[in-house]
Amino acid sequence: MRLLITGGAGFIGSNFIRYMLGSYPEYQIVNLDKLTYAGDLKNCEDFADNPNYEFVEGDIADLKLVDKLAAKTDAIINFAAETHVDNSILDPTEFLKTNVIGTQILLDASKKYDHKKYVQISTDEVYGDIENGMFTEDSKLKPSSPYSASKAAGDMLCMAYFRTYGLPINISRCSNNYGPYQYPEKLVPFFIKKLIAGEKVPVYGDGANVRDWLHVRDHCRAIDLIYHNGMIGEVYNIGANEEHSNLEITKKMISILGLNEDRIEFVKDRPGHDIRYAIDASKIRNELNWEPEVDFEVGFKGVVEWYKDLFNN
Repeated sequence: MRLLITGGAGFIGSNFIRYMLGSYPEYQIVNLDKLTYAGDLKNCEDFADNPNYEFVEGDIADLKLVDKLAAKTDAIINFAAETHVDNSILDPTEFLKTNVIGTQILLDASKKYDHKKYVQISTDEVYGDIENGMFTEDSKLKPSSPYSASKAAGDMLCMAYFRTYGLPINISRCSNNYGPYQYPEKLVPFFIKKLIAGEKVPVYGDGANVRDWLHVRDHCRAIDLIYHNGMIGEVYNIGANEEHSNLEITKKMISILGLNEDRIEFVKDRPGHDIRYAIDASKIRNELNWEPEVDFEVGFKGVVEWYKDLFNN
């Protein structure tokens, strides 16, 4: 099996390639990544010399390059995306180019070469926020930011290609990931780096915004199951039912590092900041027998220690 994995130098993509090379040593993987601010080849150093792995620097919006790579692979798993919400608020242009046009180019290539499967890695943010209850795969999409709107548009394109062309697609929508190799401007590594440097950490608003926290390895296991066993044309939510507010997460990091809570600085809230994300993952649990394996308290402590070691070296 030859997989084209896009965005494989990023946080979740690099963890997924690492997981797949370890789980399926006979698979060949081509990693296409533009190496923007969120992509870093250091994330791939430990498997860069694997004979079944190839890195290609490039853009998923590059029609000729995507066509060339799709011609020699059997499936596409698309992690490539502009993801930083604050950046999308400042300028949505690149988000539309990558998350919409790039997705369309990948879908066309997958259709042209009759791929076995196309998996779109999406986000729970396409649903918007919810005060009570949980979103299911049938919930309406109500994105709040230019980022989540562009991801929702990509999802809709995938469903259109399934309905119109019969393209064998799946869409995964995951909750908030934590784990090693995350882009340093994301909340966990960003805050840990500042705390280690003796600085205060900026918490938006009152810190009451709630997210469901999922270890990246559990996410990788779920994508593996969706790719191999997911029913064609289906969407799968991936969540761990580990809801914590941003303030709780911040205090937890401070506690693990043995610091005081006076390191917290409340700042003006982000425009359109979603209050709570919550997704019902019973579909993937029941249909594909997936369950999160990483205990949150153990996993989160391990991740904090991982970044502590990284930033102290």
